[in-house]
Amino acid sequence: MRSYDVIILGAGAAGLMAARVAGQRGRRVLLVDHADEPGKKILISGGGRCNFTNLHAVPDRFISANPHFMKSALARYTQHDFIALVEKHGIAWHEKTLGQLFCDGSSRQIVNMLASECAEAGVELWLGNPAEVERDGDDFRIRCGDRSARAARLVLATGGPSIPKMGASGYAYGLAKRLGLKLVEPRPALVPLTLAGEELLFRSLSGVATEVIATADAGPAFREAALFTHRGLSGPAILQVSSYWRHGERITVDFLPDASSGWLIDAKRDDPRATLRRLLDRHLPGRLAETLADRLQMDGPIGGIANAEIEAASRRLKGWTFTPNGSEGYAKAEVTVGGISTAELSSKTLEAKKVPGLHIIGEAVDVTGWLGGYNFQWAWSSGVAAGEAV
Repeated sequence: MRSYDVIILGAGAAGLMAARVAGQRGRRVLLVDHADEPGKKILISGGGRCNFTNLHAVPDRFISANPHFMKSALARYTQHDFIALVEKHGIAWHEKTLGQLFCDGSSRQIVNMLASECAEAGVELWLGNPAEVERDGDDFRIRCGDRSARAARLVLATGGPSIPKMGASGYAYGLAKRLGLKLVEPRPALVPLTLAGEELLFRSLSGVATEVIATADAGPAFREAALFTHRGLSGPAILQVSSYWRHGERITVDFLPDASSGWLIDAKRDDPRATLRRLLDRHLPGRLAETLADRLQMDGPIGGIANAEIEAASRRLKGWTFTPNGSEGYAKAEVTVGGISTAELSSKTLEAKKVPGLHIIGEAVDVTGWLGGYNFQWAWSSGVAAGEAV
């Protein structure tokens, strides 16, 4: 049985970063993953170009039962630190929108960068077999196929159950529970929402997208694109609010984010012969304009419609409510909200208070970022925090 200073389970973003930092500190590091290569979720991210961080990665862009927990790690290893690492390796990048940073080339560049740094730091890599973990006195012992190893430190970086086709699972949750740690109920996040009942009509708009302001019953407003799908609602604005949405709650969509509350009364005065459909056509895709006008049942020239009815229609267009019947689940979720409770962990070292030597990082922890590179930044920051502590 081989002995190491630290064993890291999960060769994704957080695990690779933790291994790199620990190895550079002279620790004997074993990095283990059941997949046949490291960084598989990195490779598919950002449409293959890896949205590797966000210029606006500050704590209020993250969701957790403890909104202060992530502050320490994010402050000690920032988005600017990761940008410096990317530039050190000569990887060209660009800002796409809203502070989102992408490789000019391929996500493979980020994986290769981290893998090469791990190799230079002497990190040993075991791939292709799941790990069985046991507590052995003060040490942790793992078995992977016909190989076994032990270490005083174990870093759990196996992520959450989102995107199971990439090998994701609830492995971290099961191990944490077995070791006596509590969970915050996990649920899919950054995920399309589904519609049913009277709202099935909107499925006929599949493929139509428009810029909106979307909000969940609890949570901030997001101004980005919404996309109608054959199952319901998607697009960046909807993915963002999905992280705050819970089953049975509503989401609210402002279809006319640049219009004033009295725009329809003004239109009646300026163009009384126009129909609502024609007025909406000036602001929205034609199929969406037609559907909304039909639902509002405002036929004929707007000049012949009472102001009270017009004002009610205007309010609804700027605050249209949907009650999703569910989401597309972990299969389509980019990340997971919830996970291993931050109350169980040190915010500085990510070490479990009840299980000395166990550190938990990345998506497995109850810290979830917004869409747009925030979850990668949490992976980098939490990975560094653990890598510096083991």
